Parts: sequence; C-alpha cells; structure tokens
Amino acid sequence: MAAAGPWPWPWAAVAGAVAALLFLLLLWRRRRRAGGAGRVCVAVLGDLGRSPRMQYHALALARHGREVALLGYLQTRPHRDVLRSENIRLVPVAELSVLRVGPKLFQYVLKVLVQSVQLLYTLLRIEQPSCILLQNPPGLPSIAAAWVAGLWWGSKLIIDWHNYGYTIMSLSHGRSHPLVLIAEWYEKLFGRLSDYNLCVTDAMRKDLWVNFKIKAVTLHDKPASYFKETPLDLQHNLFMKLAKDYEPFKARAASPSADRSAFTERDGSSGSVLKSRGRPALLISSTSWTEDEDFSVLLRALEDYERFIKEGARLPALVCVITGKGPLKDYYNGLIQKLRFKHIQICTPWLEAEDYPLLLGSADLGVCLHKSSSGLDLPMKVVDMFGCCLPVCAIHFECLHELVKHNENGLIFRDSQELAKQLKMLFLDFPSLEGKLHSFRENLRASRQLRWDQSWDQIVLPLLGNKE
Repeated sequence: MAAAGPWPWPWAAVAGAVAALLFLLLLWRRRRRAGGAGRVCVAVLGDLGRSPRMQYHALALARHGREVALLGYLQTRPHRDVLRSENIRLVPVAELSVLRVGPKLFQYVLKVLVQSVQLLYTLLRIEQPSCILLQNPPGLPSIAAAWVAGLWWGSKLIIDWHNYGYTIMSLSHGRSHPLVLIAEWYEKLFGRLSDYNLCVTDAMRKDLWVNFKIKAVTLHDKPASYFKETPLDLQHNLFMKLAKDYEPFKARAASPSADRSAFTERDGSSGSVLKSRGRPALLISSTSWTEDEDFSVLLRALEDYERFIKEGARLPALVCVITGKGPLKDYYNGLIQKLRFKHIQICTPWLEAEDYPLLLGSADLGVCLHKSSSGLDLPMKVVDMFGCCLPVCAIHFECLHELVKHNENGLIFRDSQELAKQLKMLFLDFPSLEGKLHSFRENLRASRQLRWDQSWDQIVLPLLGNKE
C-alpha cells in the first residue's frame, strides 16, 4: 500500500506504545520456555454462539484430550456439546458499549485501544497454552493482541482466515477510506507473524500467498455430525413446538386431531407420523442480516412467486423461515410486514442451537443470499444445509463453485428474477418425488461428503504436534 503521508497523531502514539511493549516482551521471552502442552486457546473477538467453526475447533481439540479455553463474547448460547464438554472452558470477553463522544475516528481509535488492552488482559489470565487458534476477521485488534500473548506465553499462533476484515469494512466505508487502508496494512503485517494459517477456500489460500505472502492450508468448512436429515417423528415434534409461537407452523384448517402441524400429523391409532396432504413447501434462509446479504432479493423473488400463482401456476403455498440475528433485521421485518401475500407466509424466529439442524433437516429448499466481501470465502450456512441433504439456491459470487455445483446439488442465481424462476421450476411438481428438487437431494445423499471431524483430523491435528 502506498504511503499516505504522516500518520494521524493517535496512530503514531499507538505505534510507539506498541513498539515499546513488544521490545519488553521480546526480552522477557528470552527467559521463558514454551509450555502449556495439551492446552489450546481458541479465540474470536465475536459472539461464540454464532461462531460455529470455532466451536467445532474447540470440540475437535477436546475430542483429542486437549484442554481448551474458548474465548469470546457470550451473547448467544453455544451448542450444548460445547457446554457439556469437560475439556472446554468458556472464557467470556465483555462486549464494549459504543462510545459516542468526539469524532468517529477518535471513537474508533479509542475502541481499538480499549479492546486491545481488554483482549490482551484476558489472554494473559488464562492458563499458559501451547497454541492460540484465532479467528480472523475480526482481526483488528485481535491478531496483534494474540501475537503479543503468544510472545508472553511462548505459544504458537494459528490464524483461521474466514475472510478479510478490511473488505468487510469497505462495504460501509468504501475501498479507499483511510480506516480501510489501515486495516488492510494491519492484516498484511500482523498476519505474517503467525506460525501457521488456515483458510476456508483454495481461492483464499492462493490470494493469501499472492497478496500477503502468507502460506496457508485450506480447511474447507464441513458439516458437524448433527447436521443430517431429520426423521419424521422429530420433524413433527419440532413443528408442534414452533407452532406454539409461530403462526405459519400451525395446521391450516380445523382438524379432529390436535396433534397436527402445517406440515405433519400423527395418526391417532397407529401413532405414526405422516406428512400432511396439501402441505406448503418449507423454504429456509439463514442470514446475518448484514450489508453483504441483500435480503430484498428474496422478497422480490417471493413477490414474483405469488404472482405466478395468481396467474394460474399450480404451485404450492410457501412457508419461508428466515433465521439469524443482525443489524438490519428490524429494517427487513418492516418490509415483510408491508407485504400482502395470500400464498406465502414469512417468519423470522431465533432458534435454539439444537433446533436449527433439525429445521434444516426438515426443510424442502434452502436459499443463500451471502455475498462474500472478498469473493474468497464460502457460506457455512450452505455447508450445514448440504449436511442435511437440503438442496440450495445460492446467489453467485466468485468462488462459490467450490461448494455449490450448479444443476447438481443446487442452483446458482444472479438476481431476484432468476431466483423466482428457479423456485417456480423446483416446486412445480411438489411434493412429487420427481424433478430437479428430488434429484438434487439424491445427489447430496449419494455424495457422502467428508464430515468436520475427519477433515480436521487430516489437516489441523498434524499442525499441533503430539500432546505431551
């Protein structure tokens, strides 16, 4: 990156303080020996409950007998397997409230400084680890803090690159904004200080080497073992549970049996569960409600789907479930409330961690709106859907082909009109076991894709060395 003139005084002060601290730590490190064999810190400066890949890392390490300090924000409850593991200890990081005093640049600099101290303090209070496994992004200031902690402990630093933080910042500020340029410089500089690097796609591995001179190993996201097709009994139990709070899951018409949802019913005499006649199709989209996912694309496609039915197309009614949390959820909920659909119902529940895989395994089709800010990462939500043998329609971006094979396990679309046509084509024969939707599901069943544990053991375990 070309020089942009003298640094603003806050950054110069920060650089000086950091240089002095690092000098002292380097002197200290000469007197310390690496230790903490068998202990690993898995860290993310984000919500642990919404960081599934880092939870998977922790579970894999625990499975191999490592003691894991899982560090991050505790906003959303992690998966119960994490909570039940005797080898995993949650290390909460208090989330900072937004400072609204002074210029935005001052607010940001102050936030970074406070987060740096807070994260470093937390990292230095855990038991000495042999390794710190850190998620990026967010990398500012977590990479520097983790590296300094690694110097203190004499432990290795592994960065798991999910994306680039500076490309995410550019969505809000623009590519040439000074903060974006500083963030890019920071990631390039501190990223090179890691001992090992993981990344989520082959495209990112190549880009890390070409543009950052960082050697990384690709660890593709893989579904955990609990992402699988949901048996009918469990589907029915889930639908009945959701029907207590969400109208779209309730039975459409009065029924002599109270044990009936919009999608399933239990036979009173045999006790067996059947799919309801004339049931709607269940469409699910998981979103983080951020700027890199244009949810209006799905809404416009649903408007076209409604129009197809009004024009006489023999299509099923739809229940569209959108899960997730994020800053734009209230905005899009406002748009949803203004829609006047007769054949489509939309709900936006927040599901318990254990219910989300069950819902994916019960759905008929998934929709992914994730657009990578860098064009180099892949949506984990699609990985989870494929684990449940759920076909997907996904919006196009550069390296999506590493995951979604068009016309094989799903479809790729570029705009709302193309998505609407795909929904019409896929649901035209619903719920018949003929047509594309069924063949996509059969292809996913036949693929027998590698699961997370197997992939992790092959790629990550060798980096950690033998446990002493």
